[in-house]
Amino acid sequence: MPRIERDRDRDRGDRDDRRKKYTKFRKDNRCRFCRDKTGEVDYKEIQTLYKLCTGQGKLYSRKRSGNCAYHQRSAQLAIKRARFMAMIPYVGMGSL
Repeated sequence: MPRIERDRDRDRGDRDDRRKKYTKFRKDNRCRFCRDKTGEVDYKEIQTLYKLCTGQGKLYSRKRSGNCAYHQRSAQLAIKRARFMAMIPYVGMGSL
């Protein structure tokens, strides 16, 4: 068997292993609010909202936070309401 074909076969095997590992990881991952069967995210749950924000006060993306689209929109609205009510800062979350 020529060297090029052997290298191709070896590369395919590595790719298949990575694909299996990735799909296994995604299978167990679900939205934290869907797991708890939460209808909407409440703006009064400050500790939950802090987990969805970076240290600079930006919101984590859906992919990073692991939320579904419905709960990500709900969390975004809750964070905006909490900021308006001065429960959490607009920038610089600090250490809580």
